[in-house]
Amino acid sequence: MDPAAEHRQQLRSLRDFLLVYNRMTELCFRHCVCNLNYRLLTGREESCLDSCAARLVRANHRLMGAYVGLMPALLQRRAAEHGAPAGPSGLPGSPEPAPGPAESSPDAPAAGT
Repeated sequence: MDPAAEHRQQLRSLRDFLLVYNRMTELCFRHCVCNLNYRLLTGREESCLDSCAARLVRANHRLMGAYVGLMPALLQRRAAEHGAPAGPSGLPGSPEPAPGPAESSPDAPAAGT
């Protein structure tokens, strides 16, 4: 992958992460914070925010795990339907998977959380 394409992919990943993070923050804030008359959060609000964020992060991790597990089979099926030989990564005609760590969704919403 050329450096420009890699940079665009990194920017897309960052954008997706920020969208998920912002959505999670908005959902938990609306659900947990009910009084804006004080500078600090109450203990109840903090506890609610912690559990809300933890639930969304766990859900996101489960969704991403399922996605990562299903995606190669879906790509191979799609390649078979179009008659193109699938490479090891499941992409039609791809020589091998790209090196580097597997990316999962951020600890948010991401992204969907």
